[in-house]
Amino acid sequence: MKNPSLYAAIDLGSNSFHMLVVQQVAGASRTLAKVKRKVRLAAGLQADGSLDNAAMERGWDCLKLFAEQLQDVPVGQVRIVGTATLRLATNIGVFLEQAEAILGHPVQIISGEEEAATIYQGVAWTSSGTGRRLVIDIGGASTELIIGEGTSAGLLNSLNMGCVTWLTRYFPDNELTHDNFQQAIQAAQRELSSVAASYLKLGWQHAFGASGTVQAIQEIMMAQGENEHITLTKLYRLKEQAIACGKVEQLQLHGLKPERAPVFASGLAILIALFDTLGIEHMVLAGGALREGLIYSMLGTRQDCDAQDRTLDSLIARYQLDREQGERVRNTALMTLKQLQPAASSDEHCMLARAAMLYELGLCIEYKRAPEHAAYIIRHIDLPGFTAPQKSLLAALLLNHRDEFYPEALTSQCAIKADRAILLARLLRLAIILCLRRTQGTVPAFQLRQQGNQLTLTLPAGWCKGHHLRASELNTEAERQAAMGWPLHIVEA
Repeated sequence: MKNPSLYAAIDLGSNSFHMLVVQQVAGASRTLAKVKRKVRLAAGLQADGSLDNAAMERGWDCLKLFAEQLQDVPVGQVRIVGTATLRLATNIGVFLEQAEAILGHPVQIISGEEEAATIYQGVAWTSSGTGRRLVIDIGGASTELIIGEGTSAGLLNSLNMGCVTWLTRYFPDNELTHDNFQQAIQAAQRELSSVAASYLKLGWQHAFGASGTVQAIQEIMMAQGENEHITLTKLYRLKEQAIACGKVEQLQLHGLKPERAPVFASGLAILIALFDTLGIEHMVLAGGALREGLIYSMLGTRQDCDAQDRTLDSLIARYQLDREQGERVRNTALMTLKQLQPAASSDEHCMLARAAMLYELGLCIEYKRAPEHAAYIIRHIDLPGFTAPQKSLLAALLLNHRDEFYPEALTSQCAIKADRAILLARLLRLAIILCLRRTQGTVPAFQLRQQGNQLTLTLPAGWCKGHHLRASELNTEAERQAAMGWPLHIVEA
């Protein structure tokens, strides 16, 4: 019997085959299964354009793993697509006949433009931000470039370059040399030359990478103590680290997963060319790509809010949080931040607001250790719209929202600077205390000032005598913060 809440998407890529199975719950998707296998289909393309038997066998073996899971999913809620290598293969009919017999579902070979549009949908539904987005997906045999806004893709192209094909052409001897890298970078720049002007003319506010190459680079940077923002300087640094390893089979960088190592250098060369040609200042990893785009096209998810807002709505519904109280704490916390620094970054503003809305998340387990429970949930739950560093910061803020401080959680995250994370935690704690009454109109008029790391909270004259519990909690909080070396003064005026 089929389960009507299940949806599945399969991406038969040039480097890897992926299957994603989700369940629709409380207006959001819950990931039930992710299966990925390195098939390296593009490596099987021969000079005459046909796919060799070994590559097809690798593909069919992988599809046998996927087939069992699909038996529970309604026929109309399964989408299976093939991309660049299957578009190119002259003997595609041979592969598809056996593939469809194994899966019990049709396989759709999509064009490069359709692939790019679907990738953009996956990014739009799972990544936050306003304004125009540049989305880049470096696949095994093609690279997709899209500029869009909201959930609408505008300018899109699919270019014939990928990490598997570039490995074969420009690192044929498996040597990681300056010459090999330079040849790979220049070839990618030539491929980009026909479309670059259109992207530069349109412009964008945010750049997202939706590929395994970008994920691998971000993982390396974070393992090496960097923040999540990929820059050209960091890419050149990684190139030098790769060259120092000598050979592809000897490539070992702190944070690089072994299964990604064979195509890392070729993907890195393409990304360097993209950054240099398009003048990309920084890029972050997207929350989704082709598979997520396929899923969301079937789910019919609401399109009138940001990805983080959709995730927030789902968590509030799933854990039965008090939205009104969360909004009260959020507004108070943001007021404290505005009084201290009217020009605070959008990242700080956003993460403080999200933490305030979710500060009672841990109460769904129990009260005493609620901060720990909340942090655990955030660290281990799918959060579409939030990057990995943002999840880490959100968990750190929730861990520190009351009781004792755990400063190492705030200083080890890399979404924002450590001193800024500490400040956000201090402001969140103050907002929660000021909102203890949980009733509209009970938050006092206040002024917050900062001098160095000292905060001074000024309350209306006589307020403390009429509000004993909150006054007591504020004094206790002042002692806690002072003990951490962060002075907090509570005064009346």
